[in-house]
Amino acid sequence: MSHRADEITAPDAPALTLGQAARDFLDRAGLDAATVRSYGQTLRRLRLSLGDELPAASLTADQVALVFRTAWGEAAAKTWNRHRSALRSFCAWASLDDLAAGLDRRAESRTRTESIDPALLDELWDLPGISLRERTLWRLLHESAARVTAVLSLNVEDLDLDDRRARAGGTWVTWRSGTAALLPRLVAGRARGPLFLADRRPGPARRPAAADLCPETGRGRLSYERAEYLFKRATKPLDPAGDGYTLRRLKPRD
Repeated sequence: MSHRADEITAPDAPALTLGQAARDFLDRAGLDAATVRSYGQTLRRLRLSLGDELPAASLTADQVALVFRTAWGEAAAKTWNRHRSALRSFCAWASLDDLAAGLDRRAESRTRTESIDPALLDELWDLPGISLRERTLWRLLHESAARVTAVLSLNVEDLDLDDRRARAGGTWVTWRSGTAALLPRLVAGRARGPLFLADRRPGPARRPAAADLCPETGRGRLSYERAEYLFKRATKPLDPAGDGYTLRRLKPRD
């Protein structure tokens, strides 16, 4: 009897999946909301492209390179490098091979971003079919001259509507009359949670961190990638090159 018992081996522990590894990585203590959001964007793209159930240990550099080329091949060098850095941090934490080894770091341009011509801005504000969320975001970015990431990180409870300002980390984001006329309508009925919300509630596999989830609507925070895509699509008719503008070009001219 004891001989037969010796022959019985315990079942192997299930392999750690990409989805579970990503969740564990983002749930670590000591990560601030901005870092979780940034890392989460990179890992969410990998999970959507490769599947949550893929064993993390089976990830290959070729698979990751294909995801990067598809998602961020045309992105700015700074965006590419940010996602590359997030991937390397994930690999180091999960004791995986450096899956970013084949992804060269891109040289970041130091040239100044050219602002959109004021005459075109007048056309932009009057574009038909633009949602209240986009109109408010664009106006706020233009009037505040703040970083896109800082504005997208704002929560409803951060707003001081009377003084036209909001606290974003260690700095103030301020605005003028155009934004002031739109913000009350955007936050109507909400007292807390992300200021700019995604279009719909996230699925179970894409549930964001608690800081990026609206407790009143169940919707997540609007991502930089989605906001950028919508702006470029809306501004294609205004751009002589036909490519559409980036959100950074909303900064006012000096």
